Amino acid sequence: MGRAFAVPFTFGIVGREKLPDAGWDGVVRWAHADRALGRVPNALSALEITLLPSHRGRGASRMVLDAMRQRAAELGLSHMFAPVRPTLKHLEPFVPMQEYAARTGGDGLPADPWLRVHVRAGGQIVKVAPTSMVVPGTITDWQRWTGLQFTATGTVVVPNALVPVHVSLEQNHVVYIEPNVWVRHVVPV
Repeated sequence: MGRAFAVPFTFGIVGREKLPDAGWDGVVRWAHADRALGRVPNALSALEITLLPSHRGRGASRMVLDAMRQRAAELGLSHMFAPVRPTLKHLEPFVPMQEYAARTGGDGLPADPWLRVHVRAGGQIVKVAPTSMVVPGTITDWQRWTGLQFTATGTVVVPNALVPVHVSLEQNHVVYIEPNVWVRHVVPV
């Protein structure tokens, strides 16, 4: 029905009292450093949950998320986090992530469907990770990746990107800096 990727890391040590503003990129660096240094992890960070199209909108995302939390418990980890990429944010690329993530429906749950799944599953929104994923490339790279032509310096909306990309014709680069939303989950005991 789907797949999930996550990394174990050490949380709550000196310099890691808070989740990184660098979100996805930051927690991957932490996990890499922890493994290289032989640190014993106490936390799990979700990196990706992907569902087969035939299972979307039918509660399968909650099942995969629950399985990830259960796996964290089996590994003896105390914490689970997710740098969440809200599913509908790309429809409003100029709205600040803080404002977008704070929106709720009449039931008090987040308005965004993916954030709502996390909160319904017991997750708590902790903070915005303003630089969760940074994707730099040349103009040629970005034209190849997106099929778009970048003909002016400035900000450009790219389909399915949560925020506009920054284009510099003079420096031959395009940079995408994606914000995400950190969600803390309770690991079952």
